[in-house]
Amino acid sequence: MSRKKNALLEKLKAGRNVYGTCITSTGPMWPGAIKSVGLDFVFIDTEHIPLGRTELALLCQLFVANDITPVVRIPSPDPYLACQAIDGGAQGIVAPYLESKAQFVDLAGAVKFRPLKGELLAQYRDGRKPMSAGLRAYVEEYNAANMCIANIESVPAMEKLDALLDTPGLDAVFIGPHDLSVSLDLAEQYDHPDFEAAVRTIIHKTRAKGLHIGIHFSLEPERQVQWMKEGANIVVHSFDIALFLQRLRHDMSIIKKAAGDIPADGPAEKLIV
Repeated sequence: MSRKKNALLEKLKAGRNVYGTCITSTGPMWPGAIKSVGLDFVFIDTEHIPLGRTELALLCQLFVANDITPVVRIPSPDPYLACQAIDGGAQGIVAPYLESKAQFVDLAGAVKFRPLKGELLAQYRDGRKPMSAGLRAYVEEYNAANMCIANIESVPAMEKLDALLDTPGLDAVFIGPHDLSVSLDLAEQYDHPDFEAAVRTIIHKTRAKGLHIGIHFSLEPERQVQWMKEGANIVVHSFDIALFLQRLRHDMSIIKKAAGDIPADGPAEKLIV
């Protein structure tokens, strides 16, 4: 059983940048709206957002139908949750807060070796049991559209980064800036030299391994430009609620100033989530 091609993965393999945003809302109008902007993918976060399995599957199917790749962050680094999300239509899986080689191997096994599981998967994966050419061809075709992505967002993960990035089947890394900044004892200090040095290290090491990488920021787009210059080729910019609040706050400020309800010479609205 072959799955629909993953246009996001094909673009990355061709050396192109890809662009997306995070969606937390389940309204049926979102896929069309996202498509009209020309985005390549949506990041659907089930770690922090209360989305059920049925809602998630519906969103994934709608986005796939609109030629937008759904990338889903599962709530925990559990291979069975990864398989559930793929069964619902996800074409990219992000597992949060990965810090061990075993977690990386389990994630890659779930995303790239479905429907194999358990001891037999471990035997094939470890080379203890040879996989027949027919089974290998089936598994590769069955999972050709699946993208395996690891969240790097802690100091322990950075300390083991070289070994973690060597995991067969890994396609990309997402940097979690908030958790990384906290792990560095620099909570939300995204302009701190030590935070920037950490992000730069992750990007450079990931790209040196031939893998793809993105970082999710919800404020100024200039931050995305900054890290693209360092090598990031996946843009995960903002999320629906933040964009709504930023624009609504801006527009209401103009209206209230015009009506005299706030000082006309008051400070300009900042991008605050």
